[in-house]
Amino acid sequence: MSVLSVTPGKLEGVQLFCPRVFEDDRGFFTETYQVDKYREAGIDRTFVQDNFSLSRKNVLRGLHFQRNYPQGKLVYVVQGEIWDVAVDIRTGSSTYGQWEGHTLSAENHHQLYIPEGFAHGFVVLSETASVIYKCTDVYRPEDDAGLIWNDPDLAIAWPINEPILSAKDAVLPSLRAV
Repeated sequence: MSVLSVTPGKLEGVQLFCPRVFEDDRGFFTETYQVDKYREAGIDRTFVQDNFSLSRKNVLRGLHFQRNYPQGKLVYVVQGEIWDVAVDIRTGSSTYGQWEGHTLSAENHHQLYIPEGFAHGFVVLSETASVIYKCTDVYRPEDDAGLIWNDPDLAIAWPINEPILSAKDAVLPSLRAV
């Protein structure tokens, strides 16, 4: 692809996308999604919902997933910087319980594709961050689930020690308890 580079993640299905950015004295232009280019890269999914969040520094959102209607997610930072994490929760997977993290920012324009069967979360590294992510299934509140951010079995190397959590995220179970 001439305008998109793709790097496979360490976990099967996770991919880091680096769209080409055209900059000049006016600013920049980049394509954040183009169906044929992403299909060529192996993401042959239909995105049915876009989500947008604005969070302040040290806010940690996650680790979230849906039990029966899993969502693949294409995550992109419009403003600020986050550290984005995917955890493999696919029973029977050779990488079950493993995670990987990537820095996504408005400056680097990187996108992370997290396939169905993964828990997802991120922490804000900048003063604020605006994050958009495309989903392959709609959100169903009754199907919502998650993992505690500091599960010792996962041993995620978060870049902060004391995140700001929602009441819901503060009491999520460990992977063993799910």
